[in-house]
Amino acid sequence: MPAPLLYTYRRCPYAMRARMALLQAGVVYQAHEVSLRDKPPAMLARSPKGTVPVLVLSNGMVLEQSLDIMRWAFEQSGDTDLWWARSQTSSNLVLQQVCDGLFKYHLDRYKYPQRFTDAVTREHHFEQAVAVLLNALEQLLQTQPQIGGASACATDIGIFPFVRQFAGVDPERFESLPLPALKAWLAAWLESGLFTEVMRKPSLMPSA
Repeated sequence: MPAPLLYTYRRCPYAMRARMALLQAGVVYQAHEVSLRDKPPAMLARSPKGTVPVLVLSNGMVLEQSLDIMRWAFEQSGDTDLWWARSQTSSNLVLQQVCDGLFKYHLDRYKYPQRFTDAVTREHHFEQAVAVLLNALEQLLQTQPQIGGASACATDIGIFPFVRQFAGVDPERFESLPLPALKAWLAAWLESGLFTEVMRKPSLMPSA
């Protein structure tokens, strides 16, 4: 039976968390790097939305959302370490929802102000991104090393790529923030073997 086929883009935070979940769960898959300017017709035929990640299972089923891919990956492993189960607590679900909702909204407008016509300033979006998520993560991580508690859960890898993206917009500005626990958590993930492995560049998917 062929391994599932993952259409991905290395720097996309949604694709990044999907790859991290697949690797952590021990799921063997084929990774095909997609050029966002020249998307493969085969991918578009399976997923007309045209965004990554897209996971095509061996039975032909298509998973188009990164959180669905993460859940499926941990289900395949039996979730023996409760990576997915611990991400389903009410507090972790709220954090993930805020990350994918309000935080992502402000992150996009902070990182790409030229793409939006908001009346508010880039500085406003920076401050709001910190207020809606990063401050809450700082308070939590002052009491435990991971969002999942003593050890990481799917919420850690679900949120990490977006905090990484925020920090990378202006590293000096990020370092000036009074968020020592969050910075330590981010640094540990950036240095982790899991992140290093998923950032290895896969082969480029042909456009034909």
